[in-house]
Amino acid sequence: MGLARRLAIGLWVAAALAAAASCKREERGFRVSPPPSGRVQTVRLTELQPGPAQPPGVTKNEYEENAYALSEGKRLYEQMNCVGCHFHGGGGIGPPLMDARWIYGSDPSQIFSTIVQGRPNGMPAFGNKLNDDQVWKIAAYVRSLSGQVQKDVAPSRSDDMSGPPPEASTERKPPVPTGGIPKSAEMPK
Repeated sequence: MGLARRLAIGLWVAAALAAAASCKREERGFRVSPPPSGRVQTVRLTELQPGPAQPPGVTKNEYEENAYALSEGKRLYEQMNCVGCHFHGGGGIGPPLMDARWIYGSDPSQIFSTIVQGRPNGMPAFGNKLNDDQVWKIAAYVRSLSGQVQKDVAPSRSDDMSGPPPEASTERKPPVPTGGIPKSAEMPK
């Protein structure tokens, strides 16, 4: 085996290892730690404040990086009848969740507070119906409706949609005789 051939094989193996190591895959953690469980008591509704300006606090919701948590948030969104007011994000009696306008803020902690405490003029409080884990999943899904999460994590179809069953599981049916030759098989006259 020549030196050039060994060198070529070594370079090929090194390139393959480098390519495999550089691929970033989504971590499939089914139990991601949600943000701190302390209930958010205040929501900043305006930029007006006394004293020097303070940067708004940003909350990181780990569920926004987990496809399973987002699909669970979607399921809870539909089960808790959020679609009754917000439809599937486009808005109805409730405000739309797919646009850039957020009345009470788009930070995960602000969405969490809105779900838990409710809002005047129609948004009921779900704090006594959902635990914190479920609220954080819904908050992650709500942010995904307006494209605020990574595209490879956001649900792309409903889990209840499915294709036809595989051909191997189809029940066997005997052929039915039709009697005669089909019109397409007859000789032209």
